[in-house]
Amino acid sequence: MPNIKSAKKRVLIAESRRIKNAAVRSRVKTAVKKFTEAVTSGDKENAQGLLISAIKNLDKAAGKGILHRKAVARKKSKLQKALNKISLG
Repeated sequence: MPNIKSAKKRVLIAESRRIKNAAVRSRVKTAVKKFTEAVTSGDKENAQGLLISAIKNLDKAAGKGILHRKAVARKKSKLQKALNKISLG
């Protein structure tokens, strides 16, 4: 533990931010997982709705700086390709 008052405060702030960031990352992973399950089951209608939800969560995480914007773009592209594959197939 730090001895300086400002350093103690930074430790508390870092911990609270870590918890919030973990919650956002978990929300993103859950949304992507639900979409992936819908794609593997072949449920096109449900997958389209879940894709919108997943993209919204990814964009929020990128906007807050929790995930890098290019990583988010890559993941969104991957999800869209998966939806297009079941649409064509």
